[in-house]
Amino acid sequence: CHALIEPTDFSYSYVTNFDPRRHSFSEEELKPQPMIKKARKILVPDNMKDEKYWTRRYKNNEAAKRSRDARRLKENQISVRAAYLERENAALRQEVAEMRKELGRCRNILSKYENPKNQEEYKLD
Repeated sequence: CHALIEPTDFSYSYVTNFDPRRHSFSEEELKPQPMIKKARKILVPDNMKDEKYWTRRYKNNEAAKRSRDARRLKENQISVRAAYLERENAALRQEVAEMRKELGRCRNILSKYENPKNQEEYKLD
């Protein structure tokens, strides 16, 4: 099963230590995040935009960027894992179908030996 996807297939996951073959997400990680209403923007007059204001704006902008990047990364990892599982599932379904065919052939051969009228043909003297 591990040969289904080559490492190059998920190189776009942005993280070198993320392996969709081994990583699984918890129920909590897969739950959609609730939509949070934004607070109304309060315009700050220019005369109140001091050094403290700009420091807070900078920190907030950086935090928002980190949050967006983390969300994008998690969504990307989930989609890579889902693609891997879909491919693995398809390969396993094909394997099961082939095994069922083989089982049918084996049962057919076995039924020839079990059928009483055919046993005369295979009797050893």
